[in-house]
Amino acid sequence: MHCLLAVCLLSSVAHAQLSTTFYSRSCPSLESTVWAVMKQAVVNDRRMGASLLRLFFHDCFVQGCDGSVLLDAGGEKAAGPNANSLRGFEVIDAIKARVEAACPGVVSCADILALAARDGTFLLHGPTWPVPLGRRDSTTASQSLANHNLPAVNYSLATLISTFARQGLSPTDMTALSGAHTIGQARCTTFRDRIYDKSNSNIDATFARRQQRTCPISGGDDNLAPLDVQTPRAFDGAYYQNLMAQRGLFRSDQALFSGGSQDALVR
Repeated sequence: MHCLLAVCLLSSVAHAQLSTTFYSRSCPSLESTVWAVMKQAVVNDRRMGASLLRLFFHDCFVQGCDGSVLLDAGGEKAAGPNANSLRGFEVIDAIKARVEAACPGVVSCADILALAARDGTFLLHGPTWPVPLGRRDSTTASQSLANHNLPAVNYSLATLISTFARQGLSPTDMTALSGAHTIGQARCTTFRDRIYDKSNSNIDATFARRQQRTCPISGGDDNLAPLDVQTPRAFDGAYYQNLMAQRGLFRSDQALFSGGSQDALVR
């Protein structure tokens, strides 16, 4: 990866506070550069906005938003939740190359990933937000932490709450962040158990049959289905409407609306 150790040069700012103006003098073209590459990336592949948001989440949940998921060494890319499913590395490389041409040795890949996730969300009609900058890139990655920290698609509500709590995130944070599943697609292998489980009363039967057309009971593991069946290409509130209709694709999605503590917030 071109992003490897890009900010080791910045040892003098190791303890600096994050700031939205961190690069205002050292790389004033940073945000416009990220935006230009992301705009083209989403035009070329609309799914890329979701993929980069997920990449950012999988980076932050392991050992902080430090770019460790971008490292080839350390095995984080090969962790169970990441292997053969994370996408968008080439977009981060393209942004990094353009940023390096303008501001060599200045901007961290962790900051680039944070900006790319924000811009990808906005390009899919979601919100935008100011991104505090000044992160340093990690020199190490951790496969074991990725396997331990990243939430699984079959987690119960109680397990989800405890998993997010380890990151200092409340159940409200968890339910809000889960709304990112209003965009993106999932592989058949990640939701097959839910749609074929005859004992599962927490799934709309019509929805299950529809997903079965995409995801056979055997084979087709890499067939894709949208996480949000209503508006799969737009960042909106339809994800929560799906949960109220028992149309969450993952067990961990539907767990947020299952007669438990998060039902009122989902509504």
